[in-house]
Amino acid sequence: MTETTEQTEKYDLLYSETEDDLRTAVRSLLADRAGPQDLLGRIETDSPYVPGLWKALAGDMGAAGLLVPEKLGGQGASHREAAVVLEELGRAVTPAPYLTSAVVATETLLALVGESAPAAELLAGLASGRTVAVLAVPLSAAPDAESPTASTVTGVADAGAADVLLVPRADGLYAVPAGEATVEPQTPLDLTRPLARVTTPAGSGTRLAGPDAARAAIRRGLLVGAGLLASEQLGLAEWCLEETVRHTRERHQFNRPVGSFQALKHRMAQLWLDVVGARAAARAAADALAGGSPDAPLTVAVAQVYCSRVAVRAAEECVQLHGGIGMTWEHPAHLALKRAKSDQIALGSAGRHQDVIAGLVGLPAPE
Repeated sequence: MTETTEQTEKYDLLYSETEDDLRTAVRSLLADRAGPQDLLGRIETDSPYVPGLWKALAGDMGAAGLLVPEKLGGQGASHREAAVVLEELGRAVTPAPYLTSAVVATETLLALVGESAPAAELLAGLASGRTVAVLAVPLSAAPDAESPTASTVTGVADAGAADVLLVPRADGLYAVPAGEATVEPQTPLDLTRPLARVTTPAGSGTRLAGPDAARAAIRRGLLVGAGLLASEQLGLAEWCLEETVRHTRERHQFNRPVGSFQALKHRMAQLWLDVVGARAAARAAADALAGGSPDAPLTVAVAQVYCSRVAVRAAEECVQLHGGIGMTWEHPAHLALKRAKSDQIALGSAGRHQDVIAGLVGLPAPE
């Protein structure tokens, strides 16, 4: 068997019929309840979250429990299905705590199920969509970073939507009810993913695990989060490309669609190639996580390095090629650009992931 054949069998980049059906359902829900105009109106309010959307997505559709085994109250699906949900959330730049709760917090708790009864109980609430949990670490925290153990942590994503905060401390990981913590909103670049400063009093909450188990669980949660964040970045890049192609077909100059000019054709063709590459990287990361591949850390790092760059470039091209309208608050292109820039440093910057790649393949950077 050739190396190419082995690699093809190892990573299945194609979408299954089940995944396509899930995509259709999520896209339909978001189009109905969280379209661009709805979103533009929400970001000028105190909370960007669309009322009722989380219940419909997480509870009624069961998306929050995709990663949770059926015996624990979940859907028993895999990271591939969760990646499809994140692609659609990325396309719509949807304000929803899916990445933070249904992925990062859920994976962190799953790593503790064998030794923590409270973790299993909390997972049942997360899987049903009744409970939102957020790991109290900065959005920028990389999988290999040391978790903060101070009582106050800044830059925690979706903390304002959380019912429970998973708080790392020197002696382990604690589940702290949001009502016992102080959550102060911060001003984020990405208006669709709110950040907050979280302060939890000493001694509050229920201890879920000791320090060693907590570190391993948090690392697992952040690794899976980084891997599936690539799918969000992919969905965002796809929307930017499709919206740009649509606009340049409809916009005319000199009695011709602006998209017919060769210079713009070349730019969009190159962007299409980039998006195709991003799809391969994101799907490989999701498949590696779903299959428990030992190469998952490497595949996740590659996906983050590549997809974060593509998402930003696609959003920049979307803003620029829309001309004047792309620069206005009334068009959603600016939301895509801000999400892409925020995602570029979320769960580890591209440079941090490049260092991980170099270490994993034995090519350390020069000192």
